Amino acid sequence: MRDRKDQAAKEAKRDEERREEEPAQLAREQTRRGTDLVREQAVQKDQAGKEARREDKRIAEEPAQLAGEQARRQTDLAREQGIQKEQAAKEARREEKRIAEEPAQLAREQARRQTDLAREQAIAEDQEARRRKAKNQPSE
Repeated sequence: MRDRKDQAAKEAKRDEERREEEPAQLAREQTRRGTDLVREQAVQKDQAGKEARREDKRIAEEPAQLAGEQARRQTDLAREQGIQKEQAAKEARREEKRIAEEPAQLAREQARRQTDLAREQAIAEDQEARRRKAKNQPSE
């Protein structure tokens, strides 16, 4: 029984200590929350400052970036125009060469046709001669 009384006395003492400590604990928690809030606000303020500096830097660099992009586009356009001029010149040279070689090509084709016609005529004459020869010889 004495253990129970001692136990009850210990619990009563703990409860009393908790009640006495509770206001101090609440004050510490409130102070900690206040400190956390101040710290979080400082972080947010720092981040907002960094973001503002980044935006200022971006705005300051934008004209140079746009000028660089424009210069790159002009360079690309000039390169493309150069390529087109070169291709047009090559095409003109090919056309000139074709025109210059056309009479010779036509002459070769005409000579080939005449040769083919002469060959066909020779074959036809040879066949006709064989046919006549076969007709003139009596059958045995």
